[in-house]
Amino acid sequence: MTGRRAALILAFASMVSGAGSVASAACSGTLYLTFDTGNMRHAELVAATLAKHKARATFFVANEKTLRGDYALDKAWAPYWQARVAEGHAFGSHTWQHGSFRQDQGNLTQYRLMDGRTLDLDSKGICEEVHRPDARFKELTGRALDPLWRAPGGRTTPLTLQAAQACGYRHVGWAPAGFLGDELPSESYPNSRLVERALKNLKDGDIVMAHLGIWSRKDPFAPALDELLSGLGARGFCFATLALAG
Repeated sequence: MTGRRAALILAFASMVSGAGSVASAACSGTLYLTFDTGNMRHAELVAATLAKHKARATFFVANEKTLRGDYALDKAWAPYWQARVAEGHAFGSHTWQHGSFRQDQGNLTQYRLMDGRTLDLDSKGICEEVHRPDARFKELTGRALDPLWRAPGGRTTPLTLQAAQACGYRHVGWAPAGFLGDELPSESYPNSRLVERALKNLKDGDIVMAHLGIWSRKDPFAPALDELLSGLGARGFCFATLALAG
């Protein structure tokens, strides 16, 4: 390496380090926004709101049925996911069938599907359930998922955690204050209450969880995301992806 080249590299590293220091000084804390697929009703609105606030998030993807009658990892959704990849978001697995891991029985885990059926999965079956969205996402976007996964409902068992970890996926839950409540009945938990609660309770390092669409909530939360991000920004929070969190 020539002395001139070494000097250029050192200068570039110094410039990057300096930029990072400025960015850190501008933030009083960092939050990790995450979105599970859900029924995808407000997928475009969530994406537009994130872009407006220059906020990157982590999307946990499952092949869930959408409001359009198709599934979130069907080919028709490829342009949506490709756009999010281009924007620099991070992505993890939310399992393929979006079932609920109930309990371990010996070397098997009970996995209850949305239609009420229960499957008994061994470690290989758990790995396949977590990995399948990864393979499909790469088909749609050319990008593999980050080595992250989130069990539906955040419900895990020792065997599911062990099996997924062995397959290369780290489980991610959310902070207590990070549960935005978009699954709760809007009659009892209106958006104004949820936003106020989040602004009051979120703290540095919290993982925040919401969905791209919920079937049951009458007054959807997604339109209130703009107000929430504005309020969090006013409090000095910056947003990062879990892929950067290590």
